[in-house]
Amino acid sequence: QVQLVESGGGLVQAGGSLRLSCAASGIGFSINVMGWYRQAPGKQRELVAAITPVGSTNYADSVKGRFTISRDNAKNTVYLQMNSLKSEDTAVYYCNEKVPGYDYWGQGTQVTVSS
Repeated sequence: QVQLVESGGGLVQAGGSLRLSCAASGIGFSINVMGWYRQAPGKQRELVAAITPVGSTNYADSVKGRFTISRDNAKNTVYLQMNSLKSEDTAVYYCNEKVPGYDYWGQGTQVTVSS
């Protein structure tokens, strides 16, 4: 059983920074793709960034150059560094771990950017 616990969300002014963390339980972390998704009120959940077991990354166009995803396989943790935050980044951010045939999700952490 995999459990994902996010932390690091909060309220920040536009232009500021936040770092999200996601601690994963389970033994498969180092071989699974990890990702961060977000869902704003009234909108569908969308991919923000993802990272493969060997560190290859991809980002939503809206966050390229501002957000950085990284992982520490020794700590079973994935991070999302968010810089130059904008009001449109306001959402609940979810950690995701992909295993064959299934997606695990964290409970989400709120990020609110005030303009």
